[in-house]
Amino acid sequence: MLKARRRARLLAAALAGILSMSTLAACGDDAGDKESGKTLRLWHYEAPESAMGKAWNEAIAEFKKTHPDVKVEFEAKGFEQIQKTAPQVLNSDKAPDLLEYNKGNATTGQLSKQGLLTDLTDEAKKRGWDKTVPPTVAITSRYDKGVMGKGAWYGVPNYAEYTMVYYNKDLFTEHKVDVPTTVDELEDALATFKDAGLTPFANGGAEYIAQQYVYQLALSQADRSWVDDFQMKGKTDFSDAAWTYAAETFADWVDKGYIAKSSSGLKAEDAGVSFMQGKHPMFFSGSWWFGRFAEEVKSFDWDTFMWPGSKLTLGSGGNLWVVPEGAKNKELAYDFIDITMKKQAQNTLGNAGGVPVAADSSAITDERAKKLIEQFDTLAGNDGLAFYPDWPANGFYDSLASEVQKLITQSAGPGDVLKSLQSEYDENVLKE
Repeated sequence: MLKARRRARLLAAALAGILSMSTLAACGDDAGDKESGKTLRLWHYEAPESAMGKAWNEAIAEFKKTHPDVKVEFEAKGFEQIQKTAPQVLNSDKAPDLLEYNKGNATTGQLSKQGLLTDLTDEAKKRGWDKTVPPTVAITSRYDKGVMGKGAWYGVPNYAEYTMVYYNKDLFTEHKVDVPTTVDELEDALATFKDAGLTPFANGGAEYIAQQYVYQLALSQADRSWVDDFQMKGKTDFSDAAWTYAAETFADWVDKGYIAKSSSGLKAEDAGVSFMQGKHPMFFSGSWWFGRFAEEVKSFDWDTFMWPGSKLTLGSGGNLWVVPEGAKNKELAYDFIDITMKKQAQNTLGNAGGVPVAADSSAITDERAKKLIEQFDTLAGNDGLAFYPDWPANGFYDSLASEVQKLITQSAGPGDVLKSLQSEYDENVLKE
């Protein structure tokens, strides 16, 4: 749990960020703004070259056309920044009208329980979002006393996401490695690359990348009831076979050099960039990187494969559009969400490498993007989305990052790490 001094630092950082909003990328007509007196203040953390960034920039332009008397103030935020400061910001008079926020019990669920988010249930029915968003994706839109899966709508996702292994096809060809379809084949591939002087997996221990490796290893030994217990029922045994396999295997991979000890302090951006630079044959992460890789990777050919030997992987509906309870222009926020759900924005998102929830499939012309969407449809159809490891408990993102870092630096063994995670989970978990 956050200590008082840390809360104070986070609050100060949040307020400082709010006061330094001189870098706004503003769209709109100043004269019109003076006439209407209305401004839509929008925050999100998608990179402009990403699929979501492209689609949402297009949505801003469309909103401007349909609301010529309204000014749009868009401010780019970092994922970590919003993750850590949203409770303080949304509980102030500086809250935006609309923002992108992480889904799950410990984030959107917690804010809804605290009364900081607007109940969107009536609006979802009125505008048809409850019909547009598939049931498997809508799980993360609804919360009852902070627990996802049922209750009122507190967020709207206009895309979906899931994790996979990105791989450098040129390096696979050079070292005569086939795409692994079993755990044993994956282990053989890791050993081959390490023997050739390459660190097989790109990793970032300071943020979400490393903890998602560990969770995927656990998922490879788990089933749906295990996921439901961990994610929504507030009970898991970190000494069970799945968690033990995950922690011990991850620690073993670090020891063998499959994951670099030096990656403990690296961020997600560092990991993604190192893969784009061709330094690692593989990178396990989410579909949110797909569009960026398609745009920026020019020096080698790449593709993706699903984690071998696992029916489950990390994934869900995408991050949510949420409307703060204190928002000044809620109706404008609803209008903007509506635009992002229309075919134009959805098709743009799909062709740019995102996973849209309401695109026209015939309008997706990029072959690699089609494969991405088809893979998701198969995964979702087989009940293979297992959400993310930090969701069930307040502050668990930081707990996971800190404990998994210990496996990378080898400052603690798997048993001690799992014991600490059990304690943090039990203390902070949100239950039905």
